[in-house]
Formats: sequence, C-alpha cells, structure tokens
Amino acid sequence: MSTTWGRARRARPQAQLRRKDLPVLVPVIDFTLAPTQELHRDRASRIHTVLEAGSAPARSTATVYCLAHHALEGAETAARAGDTAAFDWYRAHPDANASVLTIPTVVGPRIVVSPDPDGMLRSPLSETPYYLLGPATAVASSDEQELAAIAYAAGARAGFASLLADHAVVACLLRRKNLGDTLISWSITRLPGTVFCDHVGDPAVLARDLIHEAGHNWLNDALNATACKISEKTMFYSPWRKTSRPAFGFLHACWAFPLTMIYTARILPDTDGPTHDFLTAYLEQQRGLLATTTEDHTRALALVTDLTLRQRLRSVHDEALHL
Repeated sequence: MSTTWGRARRARPQAQLRRKDLPVLVPVIDFTLAPTQELHRDRASRIHTVLEAGSAPARSTATVYCLAHHALEGAETAARAGDTAAFDWYRAHPDANASVLTIPTVVGPRIVVSPDPDGMLRSPLSETPYYLLGPATAVASSDEQELAAIAYAAGARAGFASLLADHAVVACLLRRKNLGDTLISWSITRLPGTVFCDHVGDPAVLARDLIHEAGHNWLNDALNATACKISEKTMFYSPWRKTSRPAFGFLHACWAFPLTMIYTARILPDTDGPTHDFLTAYLEQQRGLLATTTEDHTRALALVTDLTLRQRLRSVHDEALHL
C-alpha cells in the first residue's frame, strides 16, 4: 500500500484513513482557557487599532487574532523596507486577504499555503524562517488543500477539534518527503495560530504534526494570558533534544509530544499498512522518551503559577504516560 498520493490518485487520502466520517467517539480534550480567549480579543483589537484598520468580516476570535498578527508583521516589514504599497495593503486587509484564501474544513475555514522553504523570511525576530500572508499569497494546490482538510478531520475525530480550530488557522506545508524521513515542523511566537511543517502526503501523519505545533501555539498563548513567568534558572533534561533545557522549553516538549501520543493512539485503528506501522513505531518511541520525564515534569510544573494551567499540563502528561 502506497502512502503517497497525487493528481493521479485523488482518492488516496480517504483510503488511508478508514471510517473518516464517523463522529468523535473519544473523550474530547478541553483546551478552553478563559484568559486565552480574552488575550485573543484584546490583542486583535489592539493590532487593528495600530493599523487603523476597518472592520473585518465576522470570524472566530482566534482566527481574527491569528490573521491580525500576519497583518501587523507584514505592515512592520513593509515599513522597514519603505514599501508604501505593501504597507497600505496590510492596513486595508487586516485579515491578510483571508476571504479569498480560506478553504472549508470541519474545524472551520483554514488557510493552506505551500511557500517555497528557501524563499521564506529570516530576521533577528525569529530563530526559524517564516512566511507572511500578503498580496502575492496563493493557496496551496488542490491536492494539498484536500490533504490538509482530511488531516484536520482526523485531528477533530480524535478529540482535538478545538485545539486545531483556535491554534492552527494557517497551515504552511513545506517540503514533501517520504514516510520515514525526518519531518521538520515549527511555530513562532510572533505568528500565533500559524504552523509550518513538512509532510509525506499522508493526512494521518500531517494531523499529528498540526496538533504538535498547535499545542505549542496553545501553550505560548496560555502562559502569556495567565502571566506565568517561568524561571529559567533551573534546567531539566529533555530526552527529545538529548540535552538540558530551561523549564520553558522542557514544559513545551512535555505538553506537545504527549498531545501527539494521545492523537496517535486514538487514530491508529483508522490506519493500515505502512502508515499504521509508522505511527505504531512512533508511539512506542514516545512512550520510552516520556517515561524518563516523570520526576522532572513534577518539579517543572511547580514553576507554573496558574493552577488551572498547571492542571491542564499535568493531566495531558499523565494520560500519555498511561497509554
């Protein structure tokens, strides 16, 4: 069974995820956090005020928040470059032209683009390259849009609909690779709600990585919204990086990887062939890595001052430990 698909095999994504239209039959993880919702409203309003932007079309608060950051970063980049036309475009499009870019998915309208990885922006503001929606943005190919839509559906069916709805609004699909290759994905704090990831043309695998990066976006917002200042004085060993990391990075890993473990365990019955084997091996590997973090995770959680957030982080870590 091939794990790839393309223009000649448009039915392949559905074949890779059996029972894709079934309702959610697993416990839905609660990602709602009142301070985060308030952060989204306040931050988006402030950005629109700075841009002196008009009213945007009705969208979810999290979507407006995500798109506003693209408009803000785009306007700032244009201003630094003295590009008046681009600056004016972003002021006139506080939603970064989302109206003509979105595709329908089960978690709401999404923007799926496929920027050239070698042509993305680099600046001192980010350790990793990034892409801004702008006047020249084109949607991804129809195949990639379909791939992403089925991936969002897989994540929603596994109980992650609200996470993907609020924290993976823009998906930047980068390099197409083969199953088993190293897949690189990331997110950046200056573009919340945006994820960057390689993919293998398989919606079950792509959903895993969308959830991983959406998890990072969620935790960044949650820490900011609850005003949790994590001390950087204490270091914790990260089995994923094989090195000691400050509490912030360690807690991020102990949140995002367990989320992908829970997703993988729930989606495995819907997969077969090489995809099933790949995800089974991934889950087994993650079990071993996560088991080594038990004691340090308890110590790191003590640095999270918001009790609700601390409990959310603990519960997901505990659930993954018992898979």
